[in-house]
Amino acid sequence: MYVFDTNSLIVLFTNFYRGRFPSLWGKFDKLISEDKVVSVREVYNEVTSFYAKTRLVQWVKDHRGLFAEPSIEELQFVNRIFAVKHFQLLIRKKKILNGKPVADPFVIARATVEDGVVVTQEQFKENAATIPNVCKHFGIKYTDLEGFMEREGWEF
Repeated sequence: MYVFDTNSLIVLFTNFYRGRFPSLWGKFDKLISEDKVVSVREVYNEVTSFYAKTRLVQWVKDHRGLFAEPSIEELQFVNRIFAVKHFQLLIRKKKILNGKPVADPFVIARATVEDGVVVTQEQFKENAATIPNVCKHFGIKYTDLEGFMEREGWEF
């Protein structure tokens, strides 16, 4: 199972037009139908809050079932993430003050509980509080969009 972060969905929808890359979208849609591509409610909230009137917004609304609410186990894992003081930086103060959605810890937690792979465009940076840093700390698999396609053996 792959758990998609907001930024990977943005790259997918920005760079790979459905009409120009039908075989990619056919494969992606097949993984969705097999429940191998999922995400979380907070990704849905980020997309619909920040990217109004885009193809991505319409797509997430049409695929609402992919964006699950967190389970108790996922919420417990989010607590484990934030027990590491440095990882509290995943939530920027500005987002808290403005009541903006924050998906990162929930994406990681879903991948952990489901034994999945996080798909994110964020990169590992020494001493940072990024998704790859949290994943590495907890031993969670992660990749970017290109790595996702490689894992699936896709060539176009």
